[in-house]
Amino acid sequence: MWTRVWRCLWLVVTLMLYRAGGVVLGGVEVGEYLKDRVVGLPGQPKVSFEQYAGYVTVNTNDGRALFYWLMEATHTASSKPLVLWLNGVYLIAGPGCSSVAYGASEEIGPFRINKTATSLYINPYSWNKLANLIFLESPAGVGFSYTNTSSNLKDTGDERTAEDSLIFLVKWFARFPQYKYREMYITGESYAGHYIPQLAKKIYEYNKRLSKPFINLKGFMVGNAVTDDYYDNLGTVNYWWSHAMISDQTYHSILRNCNFRLEDTSPTCDSFISYAMNQEFGNIDQYSIYTAPCGKSSGDGKKSSTRFKKSLLTLRGYDPCTESYAEKYYNRADVQKALHANITGISYSWTACSDILIRNWQDSDFSILPIYKELIEASGLRIWMYSGDADSVVPVTATRFSLKRLNLTVKSHWYPWYYSKQVGGWTEEYQGLTFATIRGAGHEVPLFRPKAALQLFKSFLSGQNLPANPTV
Repeated sequence: MWTRVWRCLWLVVTLMLYRAGGVVLGGVEVGEYLKDRVVGLPGQPKVSFEQYAGYVTVNTNDGRALFYWLMEATHTASSKPLVLWLNGVYLIAGPGCSSVAYGASEEIGPFRINKTATSLYINPYSWNKLANLIFLESPAGVGFSYTNTSSNLKDTGDERTAEDSLIFLVKWFARFPQYKYREMYITGESYAGHYIPQLAKKIYEYNKRLSKPFINLKGFMVGNAVTDDYYDNLGTVNYWWSHAMISDQTYHSILRNCNFRLEDTSPTCDSFISYAMNQEFGNIDQYSIYTAPCGKSSGDGKKSSTRFKKSLLTLRGYDPCTESYAEKYYNRADVQKALHANITGISYSWTACSDILIRNWQDSDFSILPIYKELIEASGLRIWMYSGDADSVVPVTATRFSLKRLNLTVKSHWYPWYYSKQVGGWTEEYQGLTFATIRGAGHEVPLFRPKAALQLFKSFLSGQNLPANPTV
């Protein structure tokens, strides 16, 4: 009884502090995070979990602020880990897309947007059944995240993105002290194959300077990950050929004329890549080669470039129809108000992806493999990589080529894993890293195979091998 009374008293006092603007204790404003509480979204069904959203300033001089959306776990949130989701989704060469648009609204979040962008409905396979999820729109210029210094949109790259993300986390934990020391994981996909290991390294280095690190990073997992320019390019062309997307002649012409070890390819190489994409692919969804594109809009924005490492830049994320629902919904004034978003009156509309960022991206590591080697040897982090095997953009062959170069010792040899009594994919466990495929999934694995993806996530969090038993 008294526990219940004290809990009610604490809640009353906290709300009073919030309404009064809060008080400062030990340098932290008590109840500050309550200012970010999302009471409810327009058209949202009733839910059992709390939501918070808002901005964290990561650079005062330039006025850079990153937007986040926290969706706490559906049950016993206080005992569940914290999972940060990051999106890239702008194909092989770069970043620029929103975690709210993709991770939250199409993949692992609890809500889906209906076709008229008037209401939301529940995703039964949301990952917040197992963890507290935080979606970060990064870098500044993506989604609701902004900068007051316009030149920032033209001089951003991998290094600044990782630095800003670390600053975001440090400040976010100060705002949400209840999450300090909580088990934390990072996950995401595509160009987050750069973001996630780079951020994990920054956190690892930051924690080494502290006697008691409050960012309790335990591991990370990345899907269909941009990893190494050479092996990504080589693996992609091999995927095209092995899946009958291009002719023998074009395949051999590309291999003969393209030196993927160079930062820039030759005009001859570009011409063969362009021919393959424009003449031989046909009207398919490159993110999921066995599913139909979205009606007449399937070609919207899907123009091929003449440069392979930039060839897929202008393509958008999977299912342009779903993306359009998100753009309609998140541009609604009532939605933005509910999310505490666009509080400065950004001069452009919210979009799922930022063209200006990718056109002007300044630095991109040629290979992330050295970071994997360093973290595997030194950090003790749980590291998983996974691939939807129907993705031709960052395909399973590209990831397998990269993994081969790590020369890791095999702990559990290749075997099929199961969910709902069927093969979910295949997996192999190495010393320091686990790799898994998801059968029939495209680039956004949780979108195409949500139930299998939830099993993948469950196994990752538990640190256990994926189920080898077909009765699971």
